[in-house]
Amino acid sequence: MTDTDGWFAAVDRDDPDAMAAAIREGRADGPRDWPALALEAEFASDEDEYYDALGEATTAATRAAVTERERADDRQLVHAVRAMDDCDRTANELAERLAEWAGTVDPKAGTGVEYARKLARGETDDDLEEPAIRSLAERVADLADEADELREFVQRQTPAVAPNLSALAEPVLAARLISLAGGLETLAKKPSGTIQVLGAEDALFAHLRGHAPSPKHGIIYTHDAVRGTHPENRGSAARAVAGKLAIAARVDHYSGESKPELEAELADRIETIQARTVDDDAGTDDGSADTGGADDE
Repeated sequence: MTDTDGWFAAVDRDDPDAMAAAIREGRADGPRDWPALALEAEFASDEDEYYDALGEATTAATRAAVTERERADDRQLVHAVRAMDDCDRTANELAERLAEWAGTVDPKAGTGVEYARKLARGETDDDLEEPAIRSLAERVADLADEADELREFVQRQTPAVAPNLSALAEPVLAARLISLAGGLETLAKKPSGTIQVLGAEDALFAHLRGHAPSPKHGIIYTHDAVRGTHPENRGSAARAVAGKLAIAARVDHYSGESKPELEAELADRIETIQARTVDDDAGTDDGSADTGGADDE
């Protein structure tokens, strides 16, 4: 906008989309008496009418921005991974209920989601003829199948949304980190220390209240580099992984450029950390182990 007009210049009051676009795209070098300018431009007949129009336009602009954000690829990924986890959790809970129920009819009844799938397909050797039990098994199987399909979607979609994060953490873990953060942009703005404990919020709050030790890791525990490291050095591994994941998230959000060197750098760092356990074991064998246990990460 110029010094002589406002967001309302050349805007059709009967076109909500144009009004919203004017609010979102309009710029001014400084504040002006916009109501007076609106009256002068005959956009409104009085200040009340101007503010009514402004309220309608800002509401429409906000609604459009929220809709656009929710349709973004990373938000679709957030919804998909949360739906996948909901299906998994519900299927497992109902599978437990199914096993208890089926066990009252046939002591040899199986357990778990796979048993429910076999029961739903009529592939079991039991004599469960109760229609309600078989119907429940079908529901469990349907939920489990839906979770599998969502997992396939997440595995396909995450590398397109966050290629470096997916390469470092594998697609499902990368999607869960994005989901826990609330989006790729939010994740990219988080420090590595926060990424390290994502998913361990309860333990972190308990620590802050003085009721528990500080958590060394959250959901990144499922990363092979963390899970495969000796417990004594797992904190160092978690910090190393979180540091590279933080960099990967920033690259994915701000440039999208592929950085394969991140994988090599992380692999080298984890190898160094895991070698400590081997060195410590060797030192223990010859009586020269370093018992200091210092963690230099």
